[in-house]
Amino acid sequence: MPYVFLLLAIVSEVIGTTALNASQQFSRLGPSLLTVVGYGLGFYFFSFALKSIPIGVAYAIWGGVGIVLVTLIGLFYFRQRLDFPALAGIALIVIGVLVMQLFSKTVTH
Repeated sequence: MPYVFLLLAIVSEVIGTTALNASQQFSRLGPSLLTVVGYGLGFYFFSFALKSIPIGVAYAIWGGVGIVLVTLIGLFYFRQRLDFPALAGIALIVIGVLVMQLFSKTVTH
């Protein structure tokens, strides 16, 4: 169940971040409200995930998966292009999350 809360936290935060970009510096009401709600729910769900997942591990997963999802949204929805160093950096983040999940004894399953 803690990973369900972590997933909900990630999705909420990604929605908040995407809406933040669409809010145009909080000049558009709808996306601005979605930003606040998305981040609020993200932290709310994250707090439940922290009951069972160590904070460093949970935050690394949250950040890593969130970065990848926001990057994909930026690529496909906002038509933002990335150069090779940016893609390589994101790949390293994904590899780091996978290493933690597959090999760390700190991670709870």
